[in-house]
Amino acid sequence: MSGLERETRHWAGHRERGSFWLMKLTAWGVKVLGRRFLSPVLHGIVLYFFLFGRRARHAAREYQQRLADFSARPDLIPTQRSVFAQFMAFADALLDKLDVWNGKLCLEQIEIVDPGGLRSQLRGERGQMLVGAHLGNLEVCRALAELGEKVTMNVLVHTRHAERFNRLLGEAGATNLRLIQVSELDPGVMLQLSERLDQGEWLAIAGDRVPLHGGRQVNVDFLGRPAAFPQGPWLLAGLLKCPLNLIFCLKRDGRYQVTLEPFADQVSWKRGERDAVIAEWVRRYAERLACHCLQAPRQWFNFYPFWNTP
Repeated sequence: MSGLERETRHWAGHRERGSFWLMKLTAWGVKVLGRRFLSPVLHGIVLYFFLFGRRARHAAREYQQRLADFSARPDLIPTQRSVFAQFMAFADALLDKLDVWNGKLCLEQIEIVDPGGLRSQLRGERGQMLVGAHLGNLEVCRALAELGEKVTMNVLVHTRHAERFNRLLGEAGATNLRLIQVSELDPGVMLQLSERLDQGEWLAIAGDRVPLHGGRQVNVDFLGRPAAFPQGPWLLAGLLKCPLNLIFCLKRDGRYQVTLEPFADQVSWKRGERDAVIAEWVRRYAERLACHCLQAPRQWFNFYPFWNTP
């Protein structure tokens, strides 16, 4: 087994356990210590990973170089300072996430860009899908579920610890946010999701990360080079016959901006055309993702080799 394979398996094997216990620790820290105390602690942790996380550093530098080449913007060419700034932006996003969990983020603190009027559809008879990315802070979408229209938002995840996370969400006061494990799209899961849509609930899923334990994927151009994206969101939208929209949440000048974009009224295919149709929707998604990356170059939080990875 190569060094990269060992490193990849190590990251895949520990990510879920680490995520759950980190979230549990931070949830406790929010209640007991507050952001003022946790800020230097989290920044110290992120600094440690910047200094000793060679793989994450190289991944961040590769992303910044791809973005600079794609946009032909010399100011985006990576430096040690710019890579460190991306790590620090991640630390700030974690602190903001704690504020969201602790109910300290108000709807008035968020600018919602909604040219298609999607927000008015959140209380419709049947729910829809939102596809986001690990760009910015998707946790702020809780503002739509908890603070705004009070619509139930089902966040589809690949973690085996969905029920544990749901308990933490409940302890943090989230009553309209639920995590659902979708490791496999078996008939039971599909029926559950269809019923939730019929009840007017919405589904949210990230479209930029292939499940660690495998899954259907497609390679499309992203920032000038082929990269693997999951088929899951588009396959789900087609099978559930629901509209699909994009959501991005970026921090601009110290204030969060949530952008809602109508994307596909319907994802459908004829016999034998499914893979080609899904690949085309993924390509369009990658184009939109690239545009939003240029709006917030340091808020890309996929700290692993994104291009040409297994």
